[in-house]
Amino acid sequence: MNIYIVIPAHNEEDSIALTLESLVNQTLLPKKIVVVNDNSTDNTQHIVESFTAKYSWITLVNSNSSNEHLPGTKIINAFYKGFETLDDNYDMICKYDADIIFPNNYLESIVSIFNKDIKAGIVGGLLNVKTNNKWVYETIASRNHVRGPIKAYRKTCFEKIGGLKKSIGWDTIDVLLAQYNGWEIKTDKNLLVKHLKPTGKNYAENTKYLQGEALYKMRYGFLLSFLSALKLAYKKKSFALFKDYISGYLKASKEKVDFIITEDEGKFIRKLRWKNIRKKFF
Repeated sequence: MNIYIVIPAHNEEDSIALTLESLVNQTLLPKKIVVVNDNSTDNTQHIVESFTAKYSWITLVNSNSSNEHLPGTKIINAFYKGFETLDDNYDMICKYDADIIFPNNYLESIVSIFNKDIKAGIVGGLLNVKTNNKWVYETIASRNHVRGPIKAYRKTCFEKIGGLKKSIGWDTIDVLLAQYNGWEIKTDKNLLVKHLKPTGKNYAENTKYLQGEALYKMRYGFLLSFLSALKLAYKKKSFALFKDYISGYLKASKEKVDFIITEDEGKFIRKLRWKNIRKKFF
């Protein structure tokens, strides 16, 4: 499979070299890597240029946006800045973060899953964060969910779901839309990936309501949104987070924010979510 990788990067001088080193040392190399330097004010650009000088298949795109770390929109806008520089000769497109260290057999293992299962549409490993000097699973999502920092898509699946939504919640919507279109989501639980910056660490204060807004935009409905907010807040051990999520949902509902999926897709997603909830209790 021809593997293309796009890595959005904003002020990642402490980690981008580690990410790229882990990719150039893969047992199966990608055909192309594009790093999008998204308005960095640190040494990110120079570090990436040291790799582009050594490897012809790594390129750099400089992009100007805001300094604010907005979940969803900013990173997907940066992804597309890189994606638009690529040709169409890929079999697998990856959106990876710039604070990840991959095991050396990562890409080979991902390709193996795609090749073995023609229904596999989105594939990834498991993210681990360092806690008390130990690498442990980052418990903010199911082990069956391919997380945003390590997304790998089969080309036909990526095209069928219409690419990535420029909104918070994009890394949930892609999985749900893939299933709506008949694709399967696969995680290799033996592929342990190091996540150097825990999710949400750099989010701005004014983004705290956006998760609730995302639940509304994904047509969850209030009850499912309530349960999802409760689950996420429990994992983060923060009741304030629960209130923020619900406030964000209600605000989006009052303002009639545009949905990011169709009504039929919404029906499928609600049915799928309730099915998964019933499985856990019955």
